[in-house]
Amino acid sequence: MRRSALLAGFAAIATAAIGVALPMSGADAATGTVTGFATRNGGTTGGAGGATVRATTGTAIHTALCGRASSSTPIIIEVSGTINHGNTTKVSGASCNTAADVIELKQISNVTIIGVGSGAIFDQLGIHIRESSNIIIQNVTVRNVKKSGSPTSNGGDAIGMESDVRNVWVDHVNLEASGGESEGYDGLFDMKANVQYVTLSYSTLRNSGRGGLIGSSESDRTNGYVTFHHNLYQNIDSRTPLLRGGIAHIYNNYYVNLNESGINSRAGASAKVDNNYFKDSKDVLGTFYTSEAGFWQVSGNIFDNVTWSSPGTDNNPAGPDPVSNTTVSIPYAYTLDAASCVPSIVSLTAGANNGLQVSNGSCSTTQPTTSAPTPTTPAPTTPPPSSGTNLSIGAGSDGSSKATGTGYGDVRDASLTTYWSPVGTTGDISIKWGTATTVSRAVIREASGSAGTIGSWQVINYGTGAVLASGTGAGTITFPATSLTKLTFRILTASATPKIAEYETYAG
Repeated sequence: MRRSALLAGFAAIATAAIGVALPMSGADAATGTVTGFATRNGGTTGGAGGATVRATTGTAIHTALCGRASSSTPIIIEVSGTINHGNTTKVSGASCNTAADVIELKQISNVTIIGVGSGAIFDQLGIHIRESSNIIIQNVTVRNVKKSGSPTSNGGDAIGMESDVRNVWVDHVNLEASGGESEGYDGLFDMKANVQYVTLSYSTLRNSGRGGLIGSSESDRTNGYVTFHHNLYQNIDSRTPLLRGGIAHIYNNYYVNLNESGINSRAGASAKVDNNYFKDSKDVLGTFYTSEAGFWQVSGNIFDNVTWSSPGTDNNPAGPDPVSNTTVSIPYAYTLDAASCVPSIVSLTAGANNGLQVSNGSCSTTQPTTSAPTPTTPAPTTPPPSSGTNLSIGAGSDGSSKATGTGYGDVRDASLTTYWSPVGTTGDISIKWGTATTVSRAVIREASGSAGTIGSWQVINYGTGAVLASGTGAGTITFPATSLTKLTFRILTASATPKIAEYETYAG
């Protein structure tokens, strides 16, 4: 790898790569329309129809996954702020299989992770998808994930998928490194060990030795059906992508400064390469570093200041005049922008925090149809005095932690001057009974001076793990009447340490 070229390019691009974060409200957090191969095999809907929760830490993301009724219960996790090693720990539960120092989407399905607010940055922390299906990741930045040095995460991949993964849509994301393997980084977008039906769209991949691969070795050929469209690859040494076996559809992408090689179709793979723009790059298409040939179908591409090496035993560049050597059938509808406008349309649409703009197929941008996620229950309102019997009086209580000077019993003592706080900003507080009790309403009252601190939450039947309600802010919460022995109020996010003065429960 030509490390000097990569690092010099990084230095020139670093400031521009930071970008300007444009605010994106919760009402703008729709995912638009899935495209490409992710529409096949039943489609990709992520967490559509499930509860919507907010998270500002990696631990909160894991907590949201673990708080579901099952590992397939749909959920939309809205993320803001910086997710890093310091705030990402393992969380246990029947509906999850998480780990510290990585966002672990393992043995689960039906999940959307979407950046909101002023942006979501996964800093030196990768996203790992394993033995999972129906996942959407949108509007986030993942940067500087290392496989060596310190700290390490996710094998050095920004987003990595492996082991029987199906139907993933990654859209409007920034994937960034600060060098190549010798600097501790690996791939930005990797798939291996039977990953299929994936789309990467409207995203930026920058400043890395390796853009990404499909198949970890010449024998790992069960991956494929992957679409790449309207992405920017900038200052990458190779693998944009490397494809071993399987089929990839690669259209309307903008490639700038590919230092060693680009699309590497090998080991029997087939790539349909349509209307892309390649600029100031080397060997942008072919079979490289192996004698096991791959194939391509090309049309409408522009090669602007592209250089080509001579063919050799382990190198078969497609240029200087690329022609097709196979035919690839694409099973979904798509519209191509003219290659001549790809630099401009990609610069307007690709990456996080740009309002999720997309191409209209005619070299202009448009906003996707948006709708606000629908919470499981309406957000609670400021609680008025409650009528009926407060079932918390005389009951028991416990929780996940308690800050010094606070107590679990302080939430059921009918006093607003005492309160429970977790250690930190998230945690559980529960009301429990010795025999099954029917509850359909809870009231959360914050202590004086802490109003508005609580962010997203869930109300959970502790005995079954079922999420009965979710929302944001303290107040009155209603849910279907449920017979249970322990009712948990789980705080997923908060702006500061919460102070719950009273956790009232009612039968009606």
